[in-house]
Amino acid sequence: MGLLEDKVVLLVGASTGIGAEAARVFAAEGASLVLAARSADALESLAGELAEGGHAVATAAGDVTSASDVARMVDTAVERFGRLDGAFNNAGMTQLGLLHEVSEDDFDRLFAVNVKGVWLCLREELRVMRAAGAGSIVNTSSVGGYKGSSGLGAYQATKHAVIGLTRTAAHDNGPLGIRVNTVAPGPTESAMLDAMRRDDPDAIPRRLAAMPLRKVGTGAEVANAVAWLLSDRASHVTGAVLPVEGGFTA
Repeated sequence: MGLLEDKVVLLVGASTGIGAEAARVFAAEGASLVLAARSADALESLAGELAEGGHAVATAAGDVTSASDVARMVDTAVERFGRLDGAFNNAGMTQLGLLHEVSEDDFDRLFAVNVKGVWLCLREELRVMRAAGAGSIVNTSSVGGYKGSSGLGAYQATKHAVIGLTRTAAHDNGPLGIRVNTVAPGPTESAMLDAMRRDDPDAIPRRLAAMPLRKVGTGAEVANAVAWLLSDRASHVTGAVLPVEGGFTA
């Protein structure tokens, strides 16, 4: 039996990076999946890959900053599989730059995607889970959600906010049997990491030198931690921030 056997899971931000790897990990662990992201083509490609492996999968293209799109993502799970047991809210974006250099438009977009988007997902997922009296949700924060560094201030502010949303949702919904946690990746192979390498080729080696495991994480490593949080094996875990960062903050 896989960790997510017989679970219906919505995966938001599934098209690339950690999200795409999470889709593969969750499917291997037995979940029926609804994959959601902006790129319909990327979703269909990933869904086709999983379906060829015999996994149950549906897709729902949309933007997490749109309330109607997010509602449709959640409704797709209920319409296709009859319920929603778990959700991984992983859609997000980054913006490099010192705080005084970030434009107002970029600041607003960061908060729209990384904070409002998580709130909209939580609201719609909880609409279904509260009616069912059960469920597990994991949001993606970052080590930047509890540790500052230069050049990522606006992004880090959004990830602090995700932790606040998570902890409040855990308090609000725990009495109904719904768990809400967050995972906090450190340096992980992703488009964001590629952008950091282009901006400062020495940045990643400097960070790795101070990390106990001395390596960049993979999307699959983050996804395995999320699968555990979503599973019944984490039944007494809620409101937690789980670092998956090779000891970056140790």
